[in-house]
Amino acid sequence: MPSKIDAINITARDHESLGAFWQSLLGLQEDPNDPNNPGDPVTVYLTEPLAIRVYIQPVDEGKEFSPRIHLDLTPVDTTRDAEVARLEELGATIVADRRRENGTGYVTMSDVDGNEFCVQRSAEEVAANGH
Repeated sequence: MPSKIDAINITARDHESLGAFWQSLLGLQEDPNDPNNPGDPVTVYLTEPLAIRVYIQPVDEGKEFSPRIHLDLTPVDTTRDAEVARLEELGATIVADRRRENGTGYVTMSDVDGNEFCVQRSAEEVAANGH
C-alpha cells in the first residue's frame, strides 16, 4: 500500500510568527486536540481534507541546487492578483512575476524566511480564459 502525506514541514527562524503567516495564507485551523500555545516547540495547524498534486521537477537552469519543497497555491473565492496583494500585506514578497498579458501565468513569492511558493490563477480565472 502506498504512503500518504501526513504533514508538510516548513523550517523557520521564528516558528510562531511564520506559523501565523501560513495560517492566514492558507486558512489553516487549530487542532482542537493539540492547540498552539506560546512557547510550544513547534506550531501545528490542520487543513481541511483535500487532494494535493505532487510535482517533481528539475531545478531552474543556473540556480544553485538545494533540496526543497515548493508549494503551488490556487486562490479560492478571489483572483490571483488580489491574492498576491493580500499576501504582500501579510509580509510575503514577489520573487518572480510570471503573469502574462493574456491573463495566464503565476507569481513566485516568498515568506519572511525565504520559503518560496507560487500563486496561480483561480479555477474561475482558468475557466473564463479557456486555458
